[in-house]
Amino acid sequence: MAEVATEPTWLSERRQQGASLTESLPLPDQKAKGWEFTDLSGLDIGAYEPAAPAAEVSGAEGAAVVPLAEAVLSHAELVEGALGSLVPIEDPFVARNEASWSDGVLIHVPAGVKLSDPIRVEVPVAESGAAVNWRTLIVLEEGAEAEVWEHWSSPGDEVEGMLNSVVELSVGQAATLRYVNTQDISERSWIFATQRAQVERDGRLDWAALGFGSARGKVRMETKLAGPGSEARVTGGYAGGPGQHLDYDTTQEHAAPNTDSDLAFRGVLAAGATAVWRGMIKVDPGAQQTDAFQECRNLLLSTEAHADAIPGLEILADDVRCTHAAAIAQIDKDQLFYLTSRGLDEADAKSLIIEGFLESLVERLAEGPVRDEVSAALERRLAEIL
Repeated sequence: MAEVATEPTWLSERRQQGASLTESLPLPDQKAKGWEFTDLSGLDIGAYEPAAPAAEVSGAEGAAVVPLAEAVLSHAELVEGALGSLVPIEDPFVARNEASWSDGVLIHVPAGVKLSDPIRVEVPVAESGAAVNWRTLIVLEEGAEAEVWEHWSSPGDEVEGMLNSVVELSVGQAATLRYVNTQDISERSWIFATQRAQVERDGRLDWAALGFGSARGKVRMETKLAGPGSEARVTGGYAGGPGQHLDYDTTQEHAAPNTDSDLAFRGVLAAGATAVWRGMIKVDPGAQQTDAFQECRNLLLSTEAHADAIPGLEILADDVRCTHAAAIAQIDKDQLFYLTSRGLDEADAKSLIIEGFLESLVERLAEGPVRDEVSAALERRLAEIL
């Protein structure tokens, strides 16, 4: 994707603001809220040089799918109004992205348009010493419907780079977005992703995320149900191998009455892997008749694996139903005994138990090619870490 030679004034000013904040905002340490379990002391962020990825994007008839560096001119009014409208710049990683991004993608689906084919976005983190600052901006107008699969990857685990991504998902009134974000970047690379969705009246968001790669970092996933009757289903899965630390921080914000959210995460961790999930359900004043659920369940394949699951509630309305659950466990010995007593060897029995543990995630996805590919990706990852 080519970088345009001239940028509009509003974007230049945002870049300057990002650069200024980069200088003034320190990186979080383990005393900062939300970072207690993720150590950044080994991150020399200044050692990574910004680089534009050779991204590949497939479009769909009826939608505008445009490199962001071009869209700031070709779709100037839309991009100026939407870019940065959901993710605040006052964050050390967002500020760096704002100052340094060279490209990304705009996906705009006009009112009433229902896409029959999914849009695919492939973003490689392919060079050691490089920082990929990537922006994704998805805007669905009233009554639109689309499915987007965004995949971040590396060609091999020898790559020592950094991905710093900002994703904004704007779901208009009565619109439906299915967004799948998967990553298997190098297990020597850092990942920082700040992602926020906003769903308007009677809109629906179906958001799935899979995390297999990276050495450490943090992925933040925030959903704001801004209009009455809006709903969101968030499904996450991660599978960590030796030396990996996976960190997911999720928020379900209910800002309007009669809204629903349903979040479920599953994690599988091999020996030497660690993970943390922190989830928050926020119910704003006046958001009556909220129905919100969140859960995170982790399966440890070894006593040398570790997980932390921290659900939270912040409720400022009185007519709500909000529940959460968290569990961390080893493979059930009784299940293992039962399967081996029926003729399976221990490795096959373990695989069967793990596949059953993750199957509930796959079942949350709509039937079709995306669901099949997510299932296949989980199978491949399990084969790598078992």
